[in-house]
Amino acid sequence: MLTELLFSEVDTFMRGFVDPNKRLFIGYLVGALSAALVVFYIQFKTFNIGQFCRYLFPKKLWWHPSAKLDYQLYVMNRIIRALLWAPIVLTMVPIAMALSSALEQFFGTIEPISQQAWVGMAIFTSLLFIFDDLSRFLLHLAMHKIPLLWEFHKVHHSAIVLTPMTIYRSHPLESFLYASRMAIAQGCAVGIGYYLLGTNLSWFDILGANVFIFLFNFFGSNLRHSHVKWRWPSSVEKWLISPVQHQIHHSTNPKHFDKNFGTCLAIWDRLFGSLVYSKGVHRLRFGIGKREPSHRNVVDVYARPFIACFHKMKQTKILKTPPVRSTN
Repeated sequence: MLTELLFSEVDTFMRGFVDPNKRLFIGYLVGALSAALVVFYIQFKTFNIGQFCRYLFPKKLWWHPSAKLDYQLYVMNRIIRALLWAPIVLTMVPIAMALSSALEQFFGTIEPISQQAWVGMAIFTSLLFIFDDLSRFLLHLAMHKIPLLWEFHKVHHSAIVLTPMTIYRSHPLESFLYASRMAIAQGCAVGIGYYLLGTNLSWFDILGANVFIFLFNFFGSNLRHSHVKWRWPSSVEKWLISPVQHQIHHSTNPKHFDKNFGTCLAIWDRLFGSLVYSKGVHRLRFGIGKREPSHRNVVDVYARPFIACFHKMKQTKILKTPPVRSTN
């Protein structure tokens, strides 16, 4: 059974290169490669292929112990997801049906707000994108601000070097929360879309992926976790999170803590006062600082957050036995 599962996950990984809904889709990798070439030329004023390859794939980065742990976690987390939490993760359909029914109960049945197909597609495409991006921001914010959740999210921030595989560096509990978030976000978008537009829901897509997500991923999202400084003008970063802005989010510099939570849109960070632009930021160190060692192996990644949460709960008296009152 385990062998079959491993072969299945390898097959899923390979199919991810041709699936535009996956971050490692070949088109997105080509887009990231093109952006990296632009950054390389601006920095070195040359198109030397050999030098570019050494710049893009330095052995000390891709074979760093932190990067190797990323690769191990990618495999182990997929196995854990298939065996444990995939069957119990929230699903979109009941959420969509419940929300649509609630809207009909409170506001009554309405005619579709537009009979023109392109208008309905534009509205539903935007709903999917906004609900997905906002829910990612809110959960990411919670993972930083709620102490017990931060212990699990700290796994992602413990990466000392960043590669595109670092996006898969997460604790299984965090992965479960993000999968549930996706079901809630999609369920809300479909429920509202069904109520406003009727049963014929469709969206603008490129090769099956939401057009907004496709374009954002094509223009360098895989460089968010990398050493390539793909930065955009501040006028653009005011609206969209650039790869360097996300690298700033991983910085060990205290002035960068709890900044740039957004995935695509920067407007959420502007609303919460957590937006930092990439202008003037050049040298960055990554990790969780010197006061706490980085995770050593997969067992440490999985166990340390639970141990830390146990100690936090003891310190806040949640797990302490109440004192026996004296009868004197």
